[in-house]
Amino acid sequence: MSSQSDPVVPSTGLSVLHLFCHITDRLDSEAITTAAKAAEADGAQVITAAMLGHKCDVAVMALHPDMRVLHRLQVALQASGLRISASYVSITEVSEYAKGMPAEMLQSRLFPVLPPQDKRAFCFYPMSKRRELGANWFTLPYDERLTQMLEHGKSGRTFAGRVVQLITGSTGLDDYEWGVTLFGNHTDDLKDVVYTMRFDRASAIYADFGTFYVGMITPVEQLFTP
Repeated sequence: MSSQSDPVVPSTGLSVLHLFCHITDRLDSEAITTAAKAAEADGAQVITAAMLGHKCDVAVMALHPDMRVLHRLQVALQASGLRISASYVSITEVSEYAKGMPAEMLQSRLFPVLPPQDKRAFCFYPMSKRRELGANWFTLPYDERLTQMLEHGKSGRTFAGRVVQLITGSTGLDDYEWGVTLFGNHTDDLKDVVYTMRFDRASAIYADFGTFYVGMITPVEQLFTP
């Protein structure tokens, strides 16, 4: 018999949680560090970022197979004086257009190791494919979709060494179909890759983008240091 504490996991890959938070007057920075370290002790990867703009002050990205581990982190962060203003739930996946890739590349999509070394510029945004009259991605034949996605991937590979991209699946899990997390050497790397790839047909005709969040990868112990 199952219980309410049994793990809730994808059949393969990792559950992924993005939290975008504001600081409150209850902030306990030591408790936030403790919460992040406890999640890491449970086997989670926890990435923290100091954020720019009014949308949030801090971003926390966490990856672990079990959603319950991510939930414990979320509750602990809220109890430590962070107010969650936005969030995103997704899972790591291998796209149907990438299944012929080498095994080591597929493994890195299902089980990424983050954050990538020396890439401190951080960006997240969600996206979906359009279902509009005359621009309905899901009515295109598979071969046409595959051609467009290979073209899209070719554009992305020109940023190898400058940008590391993780695309996670969220159909049925959140408001959009994918979450896109970018790690760059420089802020303009993030801008350039998004700008360049928007000219591909798969993006220019068929993509809808959500809210963008931008900041700087920062160790949790330094998040609230002036």
